[in-house]
Amino acid sequence: MKVLITGATGMIGQELVAQCHSAGLIVHYLTTRKEKIQDSTNYKGFLWDPAKGTIDPKCFEDIEVIINLAGATIAKRWTKAYRKEILMSRLLSLNLLARTLRQTPNTVRHLVSASAIGIYPDSFMNYYTEESTEQNTEFLCTVVRKWEEAADEFEKQGIEVAKIRIGLVLSEKGGAYPKIAKPLKMGLGAVFGSGKQWQSWIHVNDVVKIFMHVVKEELVGVYNAVAPNAVSNRTLTVRIAKMLGKRIWLPSIPKFVMNLLLGEMHVLLYGSQRVSSKKIQDSGYFFEFENLKPTLLALVKSGK
Repeated sequence: MKVLITGATGMIGQELVAQCHSAGLIVHYLTTRKEKIQDSTNYKGFLWDPAKGTIDPKCFEDIEVIINLAGATIAKRWTKAYRKEILMSRLLSLNLLARTLRQTPNTVRHLVSASAIGIYPDSFMNYYTEESTEQNTEFLCTVVRKWEEAADEFEKQGIEVAKIRIGLVLSEKGGAYPKIAKPLKMGLGAVFGSGKQWQSWIHVNDVVKIFMHVVKEELVGVYNAVAPNAVSNRTLTVRIAKMLGKRIWLPSIPKFVMNLLLGEMHVLLYGSQRVSSKKIQDSGYFFEFENLKPTLLALVKSGK
């Protein structure tokens, strides 16, 4: 089987490509940079530019499944211009794929698109499932809602759609873990605010395996990609410190301080979403990393 992956050269994308190859899948991928084009038996790159609306339609040749990971990182200061880039990088990529498929004979039957738990409002009390309908007008919630709506447009072409709402990704190669571990290693780590805010985390291996599971089982609808056991920000920070042989001696950092330093992006540090993984588990998925302690142990060992 052939799959087309957007965002294949990112942290999650690279791991996903490796898993696809292990499963015997042939991968086509899209990139905006000519120097990243490769052409081998099971890995072939094609150029596209969602901002300009251009794409090589040969990328769809014999493709059955599209895995969409495209989108600008949210871990960058949210200026007015960059807020627009965060949103449009997600919408333009999906819109370009959908428009080109309408104009090109193809064999695509399934879209598996990344999404995020940022669609759920900030709450210390709620336990969010995929059926939760609570939303707000905050930036991330708006982005994810429009992102998912763009993915749903593929259904009009008879393509089945799955949306994977990803939580806080832990990996020694990138994502949240190195950003938390670096100041702790320097003895400068601290808890954010009360530290009671929920962190619905997931190891990168499980993110990739969930995508593979959804492809293999031909699942449709929304699935949360979070480990079964969410923890508080304080628990996450203290346990990483202990794994690194460090202790936290600095006082908690008030929200207004990070607001001054990061602007609106500070919500990533103080937001609280406790999210359920029951639906993906009920579909037959078994987590490699269910609990935080063995997950952090694996990350610390890998990072040495």
